[in-house]
Amino acid sequence: MRHTLALMTDSQAPTTNPVAPVPAGVRTAADVVTPEVLAQLIRGVVGSGVTSNHTPATGEKLADLPESTPEDVAEAFSRARAAQPLWAATSVRKRAAVLLRFHDLLLERQAEVLDLIQLETGKARLHAHEEVQSVAVAARHYGRKAPAYLRPRRHTGAVPVLTKVTEQRQPRGVVGQIAPWNYPLELSIGDALPAFVAGNAVVMKPDTETALTALWARDLLVEAGLPAGVFQVVLGEGPVIGPEVVERGDYISFTGSTRTGREVAQRAAGRLVGASLELGGKNAMLVLHDADIEKAAAGAVRACFSTAGQLCISIERLYVHESVADAFVERFVARTKAMRLGCALAYGADMGSLASERQLKTVTSHVEEAVAKGATVLAGGVARPDIGPYFYEPTILEGVEAPMSVCTEETFGPLVSVYRFSDEDEAVELANSTPYGLNSSVWTRDGRRGHAVAARLLTGTVNINEGFAPAYGSVRAPMGGMKESGLGRRHGSEGILKFTEVQTVAQQRVLPMAPSMGMDDERYAALMTRSLRALKAFRLR
Repeated sequence: MRHTLALMTDSQAPTTNPVAPVPAGVRTAADVVTPEVLAQLIRGVVGSGVTSNHTPATGEKLADLPESTPEDVAEAFSRARAAQPLWAATSVRKRAAVLLRFHDLLLERQAEVLDLIQLETGKARLHAHEEVQSVAVAARHYGRKAPAYLRPRRHTGAVPVLTKVTEQRQPRGVVGQIAPWNYPLELSIGDALPAFVAGNAVVMKPDTETALTALWARDLLVEAGLPAGVFQVVLGEGPVIGPEVVERGDYISFTGSTRTGREVAQRAAGRLVGASLELGGKNAMLVLHDADIEKAAAGAVRACFSTAGQLCISIERLYVHESVADAFVERFVARTKAMRLGCALAYGADMGSLASERQLKTVTSHVEEAVAKGATVLAGGVARPDIGPYFYEPTILEGVEAPMSVCTEETFGPLVSVYRFSDEDEAVELANSTPYGLNSSVWTRDGRRGHAVAARLLTGTVNINEGFAPAYGSVRAPMGGMKESGLGRRHGSEGILKFTEVQTVAQQRVLPMAPSMGMDDERYAALMTRSLRALKAFRLR
């Protein structure tokens, strides 16, 4: 499978990445997914058929799981609707306390879910731990802040003093959630937490290949006090089960490809229900002339190769100022070639496996096409079946240009292209020259310059002197995409209020909003005209 090397001379061939050593006594899939554990987890699935998932580490079957039919999806929504009113009637503080208990349980028992995440995705353990961090932060944030986000708010009424107005938040009802495979804890449970604390039930369709992680977290939430009925799980093929979830949800939460996101949006719009969509990205990192090159090179490794690049907000395009390009590329390539590959259930590997044969084929085809059309491989460029069936070395390309697929299409793998620029205007224009707008990164020693460049980038998040973690981890601030990268936001107030319907309650006191006390229409109109002028003069509304 070292196909790409055949396209290069010996002098161009990159050094093979080392394999991370496996500590003695490391657990195996059989140790983790025991019959007892599996029986406990699949109790949460509404399904009458049989399907299975597999581990990318070996490509072998990991577990047999219940498969849901359209009728099973209907049953799951029926159960959720029956349980939701009582949950909504529970005080916000009691609902929030469930999240805080879940936070503690997650950190105490993290080793269990780290094993599952690694088995189901093939990612390195440190990258699996990033999911634990993200979910714990979200649980803590909404566990503390939900009462404030959801509290009734007073507003100045139509007639001050005489009109009392309150803005209230009501839960949507049952949220239909479709979660992807690449971050099976964070993008399933992390997104469901604000929906639950807002008083909703959730019917979730996680990807079948990573369902055990979501089911484990469901069990933990129930242990923390979440009523089991308000969290229903269905499993099955996306084209079969996904539309059933979208057709029944009172609100739709979707993370996945832009192509599928369009279909979800159209179905939701046809039913006049809301939807939040986090979709694809072709994210850019800008290394300006005054950047700290050592830090930028280290940051680029994290930004490009976390979870083997299978992250919507990871960097796939690197724009480097020509004055520092040689020094940056030298350091970046050296760090990339030194990355240790592996997916043992232990810390030590710098990068794990791709998740499937499909992902491997995409990365392989992008690299081979680019090389055939003149691009140069600076690092990587080869599969590593000696480690596992879907391993591919972290790869850096230079000389990429249109119409190479890797130039414009999302690869979603450990592949990044390096481009050189001469001035910041050019770099901004290049970074924005994509239909996507999810995340970007700017490296500079000058914070003011960094913020100025960030303001010109058409992405939902921008990170200065880091790849993606600061913006994503700052859960008080919204996170989401512009352009074809999605609709809506997660995190912050927007991340929870989207799961609510806003209701305005206005109480009129003493006098009606109409002629009264013997006034005729003309006198009432004159009174209201004077009142409107006075309200403007006194800046009352």
